[in-house]
Amino acid sequence: LWKSVFSYIASPWNHDGDPVELLQISDCVSKFRKALRENPHFLQDKVQNYFKENTHRLTLSMSPDETYLDKQAKAEEEKLQKKIQALTDSDRKDIYEKGLELLSAQSKPQDASCLPALKVSDIEPTIAITPVHLSSAGGVPVQYCEQPTNGLVYFRAMCSLNTLPEELKPYVPLFCSVITKMGAGSLDYRQQAQQMELRTGGVSVSTQVIPDSTHMDMYEQGILLSSSCLDRNLPHMFELWTDIFSSPHFDDEERLRVLVMMSAQELANGISYSGHMYAMTRTGRHLTPAGDLQETFTGMDQVKFMKRIAEMTDLIHVIRILPRIKKHLLNPDNMRCAINTTPQKMCDAEGQLESFIKDVCGNRKERKPVRPNIIKVSFNPLNPLHESGPSRKLIYESNFLPCQMKTFFPMPFPVNFISESIRTVPFSHEDFASLSILARMMTAKFLHGEIREKGGAYGGGARMGGGGLFSFYSYRDPNLVQTLSAFRGGVDWAKLGQFTQQDIDEAKLSVFSAVDSPIAPSDKGLGQFLSGITDEMKQGHRQRLFSVTHRNLVDVAERYLSVGQSTRGVAVLGPETDTIKKDPSWIVK
Repeated sequence: LWKSVFSYIASPWNHDGDPVELLQISDCVSKFRKALRENPHFLQDKVQNYFKENTHRLTLSMSPDETYLDKQAKAEEEKLQKKIQALTDSDRKDIYEKGLELLSAQSKPQDASCLPALKVSDIEPTIAITPVHLSSAGGVPVQYCEQPTNGLVYFRAMCSLNTLPEELKPYVPLFCSVITKMGAGSLDYRQQAQQMELRTGGVSVSTQVIPDSTHMDMYEQGILLSSSCLDRNLPHMFELWTDIFSSPHFDDEERLRVLVMMSAQELANGISYSGHMYAMTRTGRHLTPAGDLQETFTGMDQVKFMKRIAEMTDLIHVIRILPRIKKHLLNPDNMRCAINTTPQKMCDAEGQLESFIKDVCGNRKERKPVRPNIIKVSFNPLNPLHESGPSRKLIYESNFLPCQMKTFFPMPFPVNFISESIRTVPFSHEDFASLSILARMMTAKFLHGEIREKGGAYGGGARMGGGGLFSFYSYRDPNLVQTLSAFRGGVDWAKLGQFTQQDIDEAKLSVFSAVDSPIAPSDKGLGQFLSGITDEMKQGHRQRLFSVTHRNLVDVAERYLSVGQSTRGVAVLGPETDTIKKDPSWIVK
């Protein structure tokens, strides 16, 4: 927060601006409102003056060089050969010896005893309880959480996908990206965007795949509606949502094409920045049902799907599908809500939510649910003690069979994005805490040195996901075989117990830094609302983290991470190599 504040005032301050005046935001807002009252065309005049009539402008046009990568590789090779040819025998010997010295230095453990550090005993043994009130509005379950939100009201709604036909699933991310951007009710998309800017702090819809905390093959699927506003704008915010539920616009093909092209381009651009995330998502596809759906929504399958949609000559087919999805998703029968606001504003929020539910219930049509192959439950049948809450619509895919899979995606990159994931245990299992500590310790004490320091990758490590997948990863990695070997080497290192109690304590501190990271008032209780993980369950996990020992870490490495012990998947995004081509165990996409 302070970093953001200093960045905000630094530039004007350097140009003789008054930093105190810059922080008096309320005064600036008051002056702006006064200017609008005195001159309703205040903003239009500013645009006219500084943009339309401003002759001080530069128009710059750029076009890519199609042979840029080839030229770059050739120039790099020529530069390398030139430097090599200029080396004397003495220079070569010196470089070789310094390389050995660097390798030796990288292999030695660093002495961190001189650095100040927290102790595990400094960590609070218990978490603060977040009080929530469970109720209903118009028959829809609602979670109310009173928090000091400074006059803001935060609204969320989780809409289940359980009734959605399977063939429509790939279109759900596209539906989420366009449903708030094409207009609704009496507003076209420009007017809708303007009202959202004026009346809310943002309106968004996103896909959600939430693994169950007790069973690997159980999960919840849905979309999350999110928005916030000042308390005086509550009626306007819910009016926008009412229009989206009741009469969204889907028939503007030109607007839809623009949104499709933007979405497809963002997905494609994201690969070069977050390729390791795509690789990790892909490895989970054949390990858990939740991982399979996550790949459909956010993985390379979705990138390929959106590319195909963007290349369609017309989007009539898509325009016909979007209303079908809307009927299943934007339906109060499949919805639960959450409200975070101050105690003083909670009553108003409850009343406005009740009116919203009443309005959208009056506009919906009856239909039959369609999910013949999945058992829908509101509790875990394998663990009666686990309460997922009466409003969570979990599904259990009893016929899912995890399988080994190695997938390679050829990419026009000079580096690799690599991941290997292993199916282990869900959040509530007693070994989840040990695997979480092991992932952090393995990253800091082994994988970082092997993959980044020695291998030259931008980064790499291991993480324990909430869905029960233990994942290794590396990003912008010049190596492939060496990194996969480093993953196996990390497991061997853990099995041999080549770490100290100080290493364990440092890993615990790192894990607790994430567990105890500050939660904004707007997000308090959100974990329980989405995943059903209560404060009591978090406290149990906390106690298990404290109790992790050296023996526990060696034990879980042997039982879950050894080759042949658990099902695993591997995925690589990178340049084509002979290693992959000659290995029939790889599936090349």
